[in-house]
Amino acid sequence: MDRVPHESDDDVEALPGVHLAQLAAGEEMSVQHFTIEPGAEVPIHSHPHEQSGYIAEGTLTFLLEDGEELACEAGDSYDLAGGETHGAVNRGDETVRGVDVFSPPRRNPDWARD
Repeated sequence: MDRVPHESDDDVEALPGVHLAQLAAGEEMSVQHFTIEPGAEVPIHSHPHEQSGYIAEGTLTFLLEDGEELACEAGDSYDLAGGETHGAVNRGDETVRGVDVFSPPRRNPDWARD
C-alpha cells in the first residue's frame, strides 16, 4: 500500500485561480484534488482518461459539447468518458473544492511541476 500524506500535496496553480494537486496513483487510476476560485475557468479540452469526480464545496458548471452546460453542486458526483470534450467554470461566489479520479492514471499531467 502506498500513502500520500496531505502535507506532501504539491498544489500547483495550473491556470489563473485553478489549483491542482496530484495525489495517489496506482496501476489503474490516479487521484487529483482541485480548488477553483470564483470566476476561474478551465478551458474546453479533452483527454483519453475517464474522469470521475466529487464536488465537496461550491458549484462547478461543466461546459460540454454543443454549448450544453451542467452545474454540479456540493455533494454531486460526475463521470466524463475518455475523449469527451469538456471545460468548467466557477460562476459562484464560493471557492469550489473537489476530487477527481482518472483511469488510466495521469501520472505526469502537463500542469505538474518537474
